[in-house]
Amino acid sequence: MRPRSGWQRLFEPADVAPGPIAAYSEFMPPPRVGPAGDGPGPFAEDDPWGWRVTEREEVEELRPGLDHVAREVVGTLARLSRGDPAHGLARSKLAENPYYPPELAARGGDRAQDRLVCILPLALSKSQDDKGRVRWTLFGGSEQGPARPFWRSFFDGPDVERPAADGLDFLARLLAAAFGTPIDRPADLRRAGLRVLPQGELPEPLPNRPEGPLPSWVEPLLLWEGRSLRGVRFLLTFRPFAALPPAVRRAYLAGDLHLLPSPAALLFWGERHYLELRKQLPLAMQVPLLNLVARRDDEGGLRVPQSGWLHEPSPEHPEPSRHHGPIVGSYVRTHRNVRTRRDEPSEPLVTAREDKVARVLFGTAERDLGLYGKPMARNAQLWAADGRLLLDGPRAGRDAIARAAEAVAAGGTFGYRFQFPAVRAGRFEVYWHRPLVAFFDSQANTPTVLHDAPLGYLTAYRADGPDPSAAVELWPRPLRREAESAAVAIAHRSRRLGLDCHNLLSARDVLAAPLPRSFAIRLVAEPDPKGMNHWIDNLARHAGDTRLAEELRAALSREDAGPTGALTLERTSRRAFEVCLWRTIAAIAGGRFPNRNVADCARDPATRKAVSHPRRDLGRLGDHLLKRHLRAVAASGMGGRAVVGDLPFHWRTDFDLDWSDGWLRSQGIEPRDRDLMVVIPGRDRSRAVIMADHYDTAYMEDRYRRDGARVAARGADDNTSATAALLLAAPVLLDLAREDRLGCDVWLVHLTGEEFPADCLGARHLSDLIRSRSPTVRLLDGGRLDLSKTRVAGLYVLDMVAHENRARPGVFQIAPGVGREAMRLALEAHRAAESWNSLAPGWDRHPSRRHRRPRRGGPIPSTARHPHMIGEVRPHDDPRSTLYNTDGQVFSDAGIPSVLFMEDYDINRKGYHDSRDTMAGIDLAYGAALVAIAIEAVARATWLGAS
Repeated sequence: MRPRSGWQRLFEPADVAPGPIAAYSEFMPPPRVGPAGDGPGPFAEDDPWGWRVTEREEVEELRPGLDHVAREVVGTLARLSRGDPAHGLARSKLAENPYYPPELAARGGDRAQDRLVCILPLALSKSQDDKGRVRWTLFGGSEQGPARPFWRSFFDGPDVERPAADGLDFLARLLAAAFGTPIDRPADLRRAGLRVLPQGELPEPLPNRPEGPLPSWVEPLLLWEGRSLRGVRFLLTFRPFAALPPAVRRAYLAGDLHLLPSPAALLFWGERHYLELRKQLPLAMQVPLLNLVARRDDEGGLRVPQSGWLHEPSPEHPEPSRHHGPIVGSYVRTHRNVRTRRDEPSEPLVTAREDKVARVLFGTAERDLGLYGKPMARNAQLWAADGRLLLDGPRAGRDAIARAAEAVAAGGTFGYRFQFPAVRAGRFEVYWHRPLVAFFDSQANTPTVLHDAPLGYLTAYRADGPDPSAAVELWPRPLRREAESAAVAIAHRSRRLGLDCHNLLSARDVLAAPLPRSFAIRLVAEPDPKGMNHWIDNLARHAGDTRLAEELRAALSREDAGPTGALTLERTSRRAFEVCLWRTIAAIAGGRFPNRNVADCARDPATRKAVSHPRRDLGRLGDHLLKRHLRAVAASGMGGRAVVGDLPFHWRTDFDLDWSDGWLRSQGIEPRDRDLMVVIPGRDRSRAVIMADHYDTAYMEDRYRRDGARVAARGADDNTSATAALLLAAPVLLDLAREDRLGCDVWLVHLTGEEFPADCLGARHLSDLIRSRSPTVRLLDGGRLDLSKTRVAGLYVLDMVAHENRARPGVFQIAPGVGREAMRLALEAHRAAESWNSLAPGWDRHPSRRHRRPRRGGPIPSTARHPHMIGEVRPHDDPRSTLYNTDGQVFSDAGIPSVLFMEDYDINRKGYHDSRDTMAGIDLAYGAALVAIAIEAVARATWLGAS
């Protein structure tokens, strides 16, 4: 077997065994990418050293992000270079700094000839926020040092040089832009006075990362040690100023020589405090540059996590130390349930809460968390003023967090950065070391960024202990397509149209095949009613590019296959099904099981006074659901073949939630929490499709705001509507199994703990079992069923499926997670909806359904016409997708193909996480239709991949 190389090394079989999924309320996990062939991603089979970067990423995130960083960092360096106060550059960054020694600092205002040319390698990666948005993020300066990322730019692989013209042309452009030095031919660089001085061996304690082999075209430009500077006007070197030959230092200080980059641009790699810290925190050299850039969470550009210094006063430390940097002692904490759309700016964070950094990191009291707060120590790194590492959150456990909390509580000044983990490939985290090339235009008083600069390279480190000296190296591959370019151009005029275009092209790439025309229509928002062709023509005219229309048409099938025979819809379209759905929701949400949050009951006086009894009711509800399923199994004649049981587990956290009875009682020896499962056998027992809900409910926001009580909502829509859907699905799917019409097994799973503060507790437990191939169901008779040999082929999760947005009648969302198999599940869900719509007119000819309109609330609504259902397909990166706010995100992050069924979620409506989530908000005809479509999709999905 040939040895694996490049990105293939990231997916060695021994390296991809997963660890447990942490609670998103305690740890925002990294986004993940799979190997080539796992749907569109950064890798290509024929390019072992490449990482593809799309034009959309470059135009919408990277370029505006580089402009923003340049304004803050280069602007600060310009003030330093002039001798003015430079906010963010504390004395500690300059003390004993070989890149910016005293002789240089003393001449700060005397170098007017210095255009402050910066070649600043940034450490970038993708990270995920609490709304499931994956964006390029600034981690700081490159831990690989200032030289290596620049020189590795001129290679395409470990030993493959790019054409010499790439490097020579760039240097010619740089001199022309920054110094007004025209160079007709790149070969004239030497005549123009440009030389290159290698970095060489660095003095201790600087990190001795070699700059790597220089490209061969550099040789004629080299300045050899001891040679005269006669005729030299520009010297390209990354050597610390203190280590430069004396003649070079004198020439620069005298104004006779320009250094590229400017010495000020290199000082971030000589800061002694972080040089000491990197012995314990290997990537600590990212931090000094990050300190100069303020937090940025809004859409567009690079995401920038907050960093700085905090002070906790104590008798020994009454005042903060100003020696290290700016005190940034508060943090605006967001959460995924904040009522703003994913594509709305999150700054200013008017709906979020600002608090002391120490409380945000470690506070777990109910007053610290509110309803949706999260202790964020797992997403932070913390160190003492003397350079001692106190906490490396992403790799920390309970004991390390407790020790760090004690150290902060004792008082002092502490450095920190919020650390949202870098994109993960297998067990490797990946960073892009991209040079920011800019110079300060003194006339315009602003930095100028050269966006056609070298692109650097990428490193992949073992995530359990990154080592900058041991990395798999990759190279960025700019990916430009005509259609993608047109979509980007459209997005600048109409974000909605640009996103529609992106959804079409992305879905085509994910499925690696043309799209059915009806499926394409559901991928775009409000297409022209005259048809898809007319819509594409309008889009192309809007872009001013007819080639876009050609590529979009190529993404579509010539015609739809049309709906095939339905497996379940004849049964689920009946009035008896609707009545049963209504009665089931009403029975569970009607008050028999009031305390249905996993944390119930809170121990504060306001909550104790508000609840009808001081115990949690999820156990009783679970027993009720299991009995319903047992009756369905018996009635179908599938006893002995279909099984009913549960998956028990403990609720473990990195923090103590001792204000919660639910949490306290879950810390005992016996597991108290459980997912519920029904296993329905199909033809192929080696595969399974999951249909899931969550049977817990959220705390009521309006009640909490009124008197501080944590009282669980009735949850008629969220999420009893989905729990009822699984109860009604069981007899339908059991009958199919008895008739041998299921292609593979179906698991009906009632998940628990989706709502805060548990945060997808049951989904995390089940996904861990699936990934570790160890699911074992505890049967009600005391036996066990080993499901470790069954592969989960896909999962449909239902969350809020019975409230119709009257402004958009019939609309619901089919929201796939990441990957090809998830998109195939979405296509099957779309076909189920198309079958419903094709059959509904025939059902409506029955006299009982003619001329009837549905109504909401009251006793059981009378029979109404079947609604026409519009299942909008919203990929995971579509702003309208709410997959991120459900258990579906956990399964998708775990690599399990997942699709969310959800109503057309209106974030501002009453009846969501409040006292109005009752039967008065249930739309029976709409909810019954959506549940029927979901059951049909599950039945169809069992045949995907069947031989």
